[in-house]
Amino acid sequence: MASQNHRPAYSWRADPNVPAFADEKPLIVFDGLCVLCSANAKFVLRHDRKAAFRLTTAQGPVGEALYRHFGLANGDYETLLVLSQGRLLTHSDAAIAIGEGLGWPWRAARALRMVPRPLRDTLYRLVARNRYRLFGRRTACWMPRDEDRARIL
Repeated sequence: MASQNHRPAYSWRADPNVPAFADEKPLIVFDGLCVLCSANAKFVLRHDRKAAFRLTTAQGPVGEALYRHFGLANGDYETLLVLSQGRLLTHSDAAIAIGEGLGWPWRAARALRMVPRPLRDTLYRLVARNRYRLFGRRTACWMPRDEDRARIL
């Protein structure tokens, strides 16, 4: 997995502004008000048979603190974050890492790594900037089903 941040591994652990959380599994931080992002979170919960991922919304205390920690625009959330093995993944690298982590057939997303990152990220940013207009915005943050609550921070 490619990292897009040059901070030391697990740098958030030393940041007093980031609430402590279990980070032994990859964490997906997504925009809980975005219909597309929430649908992606539901997709992950449904297809992640090994429960490899944990999730949290960008609007929650952990999500907001992580966006600030990594110097990303707070309140904008134009990229989902994946924290894996102490590193931050964003944009298309984060989306591909999710596919890889879900196993077959979603693992085939790794073929997208053959597309140069600037091209992948340009397309990702285009969708991200227009996600509310294209897919809608929730009036309240996404909430998981009861059976998924243990996987949500």
